Amino acid sequence: MNSMLRQMLAGARVLLVLTVVLGLGYPLAVYGVGRLVPAKADGSLLRVDGQVVGSSLIGQQFTGDQWFQSRPSAAGDGYDPLASGASNLGPNDSALLSTVTERRQEVADRERVDVSQVPADAVTASGSGLDPDISPEYALLQVDRVARVRGLDPADLRALVDAQVQGRDLGFLGAPHVNVLELNAAVAALG
Repeated sequence: MNSMLRQMLAGARVLLVLTVVLGLGYPLAVYGVGRLVPAKADGSLLRVDGQVVGSSLIGQQFTGDQWFQSRPSAAGDGYDPLASGASNLGPNDSALLSTVTERRQEVADRERVDVSQVPADAVTASGSGLDPDISPEYALLQVDRVARVRGLDPADLRALVDAQVQGRDLGFLGAPHVNVLELNAAVAALG
């Protein structure tokens, strides 16, 4: 009986210690680390004049020719973080080929360029469907349209795009990219 009681008390002590460490200590430590990096822990919300305009980590749709456009989204009804995912259509799928062909023509018409000048990220969704970034090539392709609609000098807008280009992650991962929300916020600040 003594042996069984000792084992039960030892088990209760282990339960109490693990409850304190894993139930209180670990969550508090994670919260503390999250406070040290608030931009990431708070969803990287972008504020303009104190108003939240979006998250720099999740793509969003922009309506109107006065804005730089994001890449297409396959996430739900467009950039729905609850429906994150790709279209799962293969490269030989006729529906995907048809969609890409239509998008390429739409982008070429909107930007007043030949379809051969439309970069791949302008017509294809990312793996998550939520990518907030576009290639510098796609951003530069849109400069003339945005400048024309906003009455801005295209050279000034090109310089703004160049200033918004972010390099490879960790210096060697991925490709240079432009965050569309941050770029559009900078364009809005121009007037």
